[in-house]
Amino acid sequence: MLSLPQRIVVEITQMPILKNPSLICGFPGSGFVGKLAIDHMIEQLKAVSFANMFSSSFPPQVLIQPNGTTDLMKNTFYYYKGETSDLVLLGGDAQPVTPESEYEMAEEITKICDKLGIKTIYTLAAYITGTFTKLPKVYGTSTLEQIVKEFHNYGVSVMNSGSITGMNGLIIGVGKRKGITGICLLGETSGYVVDAKASKIVLEALVKMLGLQLDLTEISKKAQDTENLVKTIEEQMGHRTTGESLHMPQHDKKLGYIS
Repeated sequence: MLSLPQRIVVEITQMPILKNPSLICGFPGSGFVGKLAIDHMIEQLKAVSFANMFSSSFPPQVLIQPNGTTDLMKNTFYYYKGETSDLVLLGGDAQPVTPESEYEMAEEITKICDKLGIKTIYTLAAYITGTFTKLPKVYGTSTLEQIVKEFHNYGVSVMNSGSITGMNGLIIGVGKRKGITGICLLGETSGYVVDAKASKIVLEALVKMLGLQLDLTEISKKAQDTENLVKTIEEQMGHRTTGESLHMPQHDKKLGYIS
């Protein structure tokens, strides 16, 4: 069988000049936890796009835009200029579907980090439990032990086992080898629904760490929609939970894998 080369194409419209920037990534994954979070940040901060990233390892489809046109699947870089430091936000439509292209994309992202002077990467992801939880937690890991020791200041529980799959994990691992500090914040989610509640608690932890002012009104409304959906699912399953969670038997909670 003929093996075609995989390609990553980065189209930069204008490279911004930033002061002390950090990169925040949220890719589509389980519960869309990271994507909902980063999309909310982009909208609320009125971040400006400056580059698109395309991959031949994205799903082979085009997306219909609000104006009725079509476009290839892509991930997009945005920037936001703050009072004391700036942010680069990376979100988009998909993650690559092969390990080779995931590593290649992570390398390309760190190249852009180098051009912009980015020394810290935050990724926003999902901590999958297979359980509907009334009081979900935020878990965290970092490439620096000192940062891990400070998680308790922000209400973040330390991950001390398991793995982080996909781009939300790979980027901080590749960045570590380039001298970039990596932090991953993970919202606890069942993995069965689009979980804005998990996105909201991740954002709450992130803004504390960054000292950032961010309006969470819209994501809070979506989080309430998630709660209503879970309640409906519980009722349809005939469960009236008296504790904190509803367990779904077909998922192994000990996996603790992340996306």
